[in-house]
Amino acid sequence: MTTARPQPRRTHPVVLYEAALDGEAVVALDGDDARPLDAGTWSAPATPSDDVLLELCEAPVLDVGCGPGRLTAELARRGVATLGIDVSGDAVRRARDRGAIVLHRAVESALPGEGRWGTVLLADGNIGIGGDPAALLRRCRALVRADGVVLVETDPDPAAHDVSPVVLRGADGRLSRPMPWARLGARVLTGVASAAGLVVARERTAHGRTVVVLRRDDAPHRRTHRPRRPPR
Repeated sequence: MTTARPQPRRTHPVVLYEAALDGEAVVALDGDDARPLDAGTWSAPATPSDDVLLELCEAPVLDVGCGPGRLTAELARRGVATLGIDVSGDAVRRARDRGAIVLHRAVESALPGEGRWGTVLLADGNIGIGGDPAALLRRCRALVRADGVVLVETDPDPAAHDVSPVVLRGADGRLSRPMPWARLGARVLTGVASAAGLVVARERTAHGRTVVVLRRDDAPHRRTHRPRRPPR
């Protein structure tokens, strides 16, 4: 009788995410697809293509899953009061090193200024955080003020709707535990947002990126005053 060889223990996804930030080639395995983590872009300065997101932000901004702070730092440089949050301690350190104000925290945790943010930003596919876009959007709705916006960068495929977990694989073959994640296109987002109490106010595509502006379904007319200091 042969004895089954024990499977190697899988690591936490954050460990491989941080390896990618250090320059290791890490890919996300989703079914038959293997997509490289774009850590180089996340760690680099903001580019003109990011304006499709940045120009739509209404202060103060909460950047959910901010990573090493590309957008958080750029918004601050432009004088827009912004707070980033991320579950990776290494990403938080890198963001702070570039001058961003960032908390080591998950979006599900208690956060400053709940119900008073002008914008909750879900960039770079972060609508996938947690693998349940409807639950994430309900949380974002609770975070923004009555006339605030939730900005969602969607999948390039408008019909994309995939809530399969992903596994990260390092260059040395290490595998992560399955990570709840989701991919959502703009067409699908409309229905998911409606179920979360949000409505599509605008959709913008530029530089191959699509951003959907969501507002609360009970939003009053936009106020002209925009606070410039982050809520505490």
